[in-house]
Amino acid sequence: MAKDFDTMEDSNCSSNADIHSVSDPARRVWLQGGLAALAGSALAPLFAGCATTAGAGPLLGFKAIPVSTADTIVVPEGYVATAIAAWGEPIGVAGNMPAWREDASASAADQAVQMGMHHDGIHFYALADSSTRGLLTMNHEYVDDGLLHAGGMANWTAEKVKKAQAAHGVAVVEVERKGEGWDLVRPSAYARRFTASTPFALGGPAAGHSMMKTAADPAGRTVLGTLNNCASGKTPWGTYLSGEENFAYYFALGEALPDAHQKRWGLRKTAFFRWNEHDERFDAAKHPNEYNRFGWVVEIDPMDPKSTPVKRTALGRAAHEGAWIAVTKDGRAVVYSGEDSRFEYIYKFVSRDRIAPAGGGLTQAQANRELLDHGTLHVARFDADGSGRWLPLVHGQGPLTVANGFADQGEVVIKARQASDALGATKMDRPEWLAIDQQSGEVFCTLTNNSSRGAKDQPGVDAANPRANNVMGNIIRWKDDGDFDGVTMRWSHLVLAGDPANARPEAKGNINGDLFACPDGLMLDARGVLWIQTDMHASQMNQGELVRIGNNQMLACDRSTGEIRRFLTGPVNCEITGATQTPDGATMFINIQHPGETPSDCSDPAEPNKFSKWPHGGRPRSATVVIRRKDGGVIGA
Repeated sequence: MAKDFDTMEDSNCSSNADIHSVSDPARRVWLQGGLAALAGSALAPLFAGCATTAGAGPLLGFKAIPVSTADTIVVPEGYVATAIAAWGEPIGVAGNMPAWREDASASAADQAVQMGMHHDGIHFYALADSSTRGLLTMNHEYVDDGLLHAGGMANWTAEKVKKAQAAHGVAVVEVERKGEGWDLVRPSAYARRFTASTPFALGGPAAGHSMMKTAADPAGRTVLGTLNNCASGKTPWGTYLSGEENFAYYFALGEALPDAHQKRWGLRKTAFFRWNEHDERFDAAKHPNEYNRFGWVVEIDPMDPKSTPVKRTALGRAAHEGAWIAVTKDGRAVVYSGEDSRFEYIYKFVSRDRIAPAGGGLTQAQANRELLDHGTLHVARFDADGSGRWLPLVHGQGPLTVANGFADQGEVVIKARQASDALGATKMDRPEWLAIDQQSGEVFCTLTNNSSRGAKDQPGVDAANPRANNVMGNIIRWKDDGDFDGVTMRWSHLVLAGDPANARPEAKGNINGDLFACPDGLMLDARGVLWIQTDMHASQMNQGELVRIGNNQMLACDRSTGEIRRFLTGPVNCEITGATQTPDGATMFINIQHPGETPSDCSDPAEPNKFSKWPHGGRPRSATVVIRRKDGGVIGA
C-alpha cells in the first residue's frame, strides 16, 4: 500500500532479531548474475532447477521501456493499456446504477453500489472457463477524503462518514471482452459491494471469544464491515482472500491510556479518518472489543451472490497485506501472509483437512467453507546461516500459556503479535505481497522498505535509527523443507532494489536490468515470469536517492537469467498494484491506485487535479487497467 501509515513508528518493542541482523552480506545470495551467482553458494542445491518452469529460450519478449514522470500509462511497443472500472462507476446492480459525478456530490447510498476508492488486490474468475468473460474481484483499500467529498473534510458529517465507509471494502463486477476491448457487464447478477457496513461472519478460534463480543453483537460472531483491504489471494476452491491491513488508524482512544494489548497494536488517541466522531463503534474507549474484530483475512465467494463473507480468525490477526495459498502433496491448504508494518512478521497456516472436491450438490467453495477454520498457524524465524524455522502459534506450547497472558487459542490468534514476540520470530521490513511456485516449492516475498520520514534530500533516511534505513526495499525467497507444511526452510535474498549511482551502500541495490525501488506487488504467471510492482510514496518520489527512478512501475523478472525488465509505468504519484490474467494469458488486469496522491495523503478539495488528471482528464480516479498485445499474444512473451 502507499498510505504513509506503514512508515510511522513501529510498536514492536521486543528484543527479537530483525532481518538486518541475520542478513550478513557475505552470506546473501543475489539475483545479479542469475543462476551463475547461485552455483557456488551453499544454497545452490535448494534453488537449482527451480528458476523457471518454462522450456529453453528467453521468457521476456518485449523491449524495456524507460522511466517516466508523465501523467499516463506507458507500455511497450505492440501493447495497449485501457482503463476501465474507475472509482465511482456503477458496478451493475440491476435498477440501481447511479452515474459518476465529477463534482464529488454522489451520496453514500450511491457510493455503496459504485466502484470503491483506491483499487488494490484483484483476481479474475472465469465464467464457464472462458478467457473472454468473467468476474473481477478487487479490494478498495482506503479513501482520500479530499477527493471523495465536495468540500473534503470541512463540515464533517455523518453522511460523509457513511460515504467514506461505502468507498471502502471489496467489489465484484462482471467483465466481458468485446472485440479488442473489455468493459463491465451491467446489469449483472454477480455485481456486489462489500463495505465497512456489510455483515461478516466470524470463523475459527476467535469466533465467540470474549474479546470479540460487543453490546451490538453479544455472541461475538458477526462483524459489521471490512476496511483497509490491501492485497488478495485466490484459493484453489474458487474463493477470494482479502487482507485487512492498517485497521488501527480507524479507531480513536481519546484521553484514555492504552493498555498493553492496545499499545502493541498501535492504537492512538486520534483516528486519521475521524469515523469515531459520527460512528460510535470506532470509539475504542467506549467499545474496546470492536478494535479486535478487524485485522483478519476475509474469505469471499464471488460466484455466489447470496453467500456471507467470513473473517478467518485461525489465520491470525495482523496488519495483513494479503494471503496466498499453496497446496501440499497430500492436498492440504497452506496460507502464507505478511504483515505490512515496520518490524512485524511473516506467517504460515497449514490446514488440518484436505481440500475437498465439489459434490453432493455443493460447489467446491461450499464444500470447503470451513477448511480455513481448522489448522496450525506458524510465524517465521530467519537465521543468519540461511536456514529458518516455522514456530507454531499453539496455545499451551512454549510460552503461549495462561500464565503468560494467553487464555486459549482464541486469545493467541487475537494477540498474534504478542505471541510471535514471545516465540522469538524475526522482525521484518514490511513484508507485503507473496508469490508461490507450486511446482518448485519456492516462495517469494517483497520487503517494500522500512524507512521513516527523514532528511529532505534523502527521503526516508533516519540517522538516529539505522535499522529503519531500508529505503529501497528488496525481495526474499525461501523453500520449506520437504513440502509446504515443512517446519524448517532455507532462505535467501532474491534482489536488492536501488540505484548504483547512489552514494549510500544500502541504496545502491544489485539489480540485473532496469532500476526500481520499493517492490510491493508480485505475481508469478503460468510461464514462470515473476512480475514486480512498485510503491514509492509521493513524499519520496523523484527526489533524494529516488530521483532517477521516476513514477511507480511494473517489471518482469526472468528467473532463468536473472534479468529484470521494465514493462509499464504509471501516472503521477500512483501506486501500481494487483495483477491477474485470463486463463489464456492474453489479457492482464492490474490496478492503478491513488493517481495524484499528495505527500500528506489527503488532497485539497479546492485543487483536486493538482498532481494528476488520470484517467479521464478530470478528478483523479483509481481504476483497473486492461493490458493486451495488439497481435493477441501472451502478455510478456
